[in-house]
Amino acid sequence: MAPVRADGPAAGGGAAPAVAGLLLAAGAGSRLGTPKALLELDGEPLAVRGARTLRAGGCDPVVVVLGAAEVPVPGAATVHNPDWASGMGSSLRAGLAALPAAAEAVVIALADQPLVGPEAVRRLVAARRAGAAVAVATYGGRRRNPVLIAREHFAEVAELAVGDVGARPFLRRHAALVTEVPCDDVADPADIDTAEDLARLAGRARPGGAW
Repeated sequence: MAPVRADGPAAGGGAAPAVAGLLLAAGAGSRLGTPKALLELDGEPLAVRGARTLRAGGCDPVVVVLGAAEVPVPGAATVHNPDWASGMGSSLRAGLAALPAAAEAVVIALADQPLVGPEAVRRLVAARRAGAAVAVATYGGRRRNPVLIAREHFAEVAELAVGDVGARPFLRRHAALVTEVPCDDVADPADIDTAEDLARLAGRARPGGAW
């Protein structure tokens, strides 16, 4: 398992609550010329913004997977994925392996989707508390991120996460397990791949990690 580093007090002591947060932020951002973890929106690195969103949405602890660049993430634990260049799958596997045993479920989010705010995370956490084993945020009826997975499915999610895919193969295999959680009114899953994307989303971002 890749080493985990705690960068803030919330990453350490105390009993781990039921739902952890996992932020994937290892990408190089090749079309941007800067690793995505280091990109800033409103003066805040995307890795820091994403971790803050997960915490504000009710996830604790929060684990951030880094790779192409390292950045301190207050209030979260960071794990380095040495195989980050192989794609998202290796980062998801590294992140799941780093979660504490007491975490009975995890909300998985992507650093390059900064308009996914805390309320979307809260809705997934609420779905878990209502009994969902797998929950996915939807926008216009389409399944996107973030995604909640219960611990009993971690091993299969990791097994199927190969190359540049994350939980999607698992979700397709077990479509009947998925609880869809509409988030159109509180979030936008638009991602950042280019400088133009960053400029466009910066104009729509709201203070506090909302969209």
